[in-house]
Amino acid sequence: MRDNIVFSEQAKELAAKAREIAEKYVRPSCAKYDQLQEYNWDAARAVAQAGLFKTFVPKEYGGHGAGVLALAMVTEELAKADSGFGVAFAVNALGSFPIILGGTEEQKQKWLPQIARGEKFVAFCLSEKFAGSDAGGLSVTAVEDGDHYVICGEKKWTTNGGVADIYSVFCVTDPTSKSRRISALVVEKGTPGFSVKKIENKMGIRTVPVVETHFDHVRVPKSNLIGGRPGMGFKHAMMTLDCARPGVAAQAVGAAQGALDLALVYANRRRQFDAPISSFQMVQKMLADMAMKTEAARWLVYSAAAQIDAGRTDGVTKYAAMAKCFATDTAMEVATDAVQIFGGYGFMEDYPIAKCFRDAKILQIYEGTNQIQRLVIARNLIKEANELAHLEAYVPQESQQSYSDAPAKTGAPARA
Repeated sequence: MRDNIVFSEQAKELAAKAREIAEKYVRPSCAKYDQLQEYNWDAARAVAQAGLFKTFVPKEYGGHGAGVLALAMVTEELAKADSGFGVAFAVNALGSFPIILGGTEEQKQKWLPQIARGEKFVAFCLSEKFAGSDAGGLSVTAVEDGDHYVICGEKKWTTNGGVADIYSVFCVTDPTSKSRRISALVVEKGTPGFSVKKIENKMGIRTVPVVETHFDHVRVPKSNLIGGRPGMGFKHAMMTLDCARPGVAAQAVGAAQGALDLALVYANRRRQFDAPISSFQMVQKMLADMAMKTEAARWLVYSAAAQIDAGRTDGVTKYAAMAKCFATDTAMEVATDAVQIFGGYGFMEDYPIAKCFRDAKILQIYEGTNQIQRLVIARNLIKEANELAHLEAYVPQESQQSYSDAPAKTGAPARA
């Protein structure tokens, strides 16, 4: 289905490299790193050597400039082998997008080539203990002090924290403003006062660290203010999430496909009543539903990513939210059904499907809960209702009207 009309040769080559790395460096050791809760440095180095971190970096800064669709395809291949490593890769794009989309030329020249070469890893510091879905409710502050900003406070759920060298940190720079309250600053690892505190003991995606990042009067030069203008942080965060959500959705597609593949192999091998369970209609129904939903999610993700690459400005937020919501719900559903197909063995950590199940849940939560995604989708649909004005004559204005009161095709609009 991946024909030349939809996918560039470059995107297909990058996905093929990712698939090779996934089978050689990710899948064989994913259980080990899950149990140890350790980062898979061997796989990360292989990704860097293959130039896959260049996927999302523009060409003028040492990247491939391959776009969001290629990023989704690479992420999907890595996540198929290990959803945790899929996010370990994709979060570098998430942390880089504020610089790519909103940074000054000097900032892009300084940091993006290092990211493209895989020399510097990146993290995204937005969420706080009391500001998760409410991205505008941040409390971490950055106060001007001469040629510097002084950052104070604590960030929660920093994925890649400790591993990352560069952190895109969103702070309150003007508490009196509603529209220009937040700014984004780059904080580099080793800056005095910046530290990683609690390392979360997670249910899933255990190969990538999720931590608390603390800022104790961290001084960063004003040249680290993303975009060079204060008050642009919320805009940069929303732009970033629109571009990054297809990556999370692609991680979900990979996770779903990985669970489906394992379920298919098991269903063919497992025999009951002198027949493989794949011959039972109830199991076949489950497998068919899993495959349909995974394929539907895949193409919704590809569509959203392609629209971003095409430079569309209308509807991108809605489609990114749709892709993230549908694909992550699908990943959870497919993983749940895969455990059911494995039966009692699926509940045991001896089999990899248990890890697939544990990894899937977070997909519905991070980078915007699916409840928030549904609100985003609905609000955009309501805004678009003006485009349906030609249907107003067919919609009754009062509850007692019936469809039969609508005008005939050739008649004038009905009047009250």
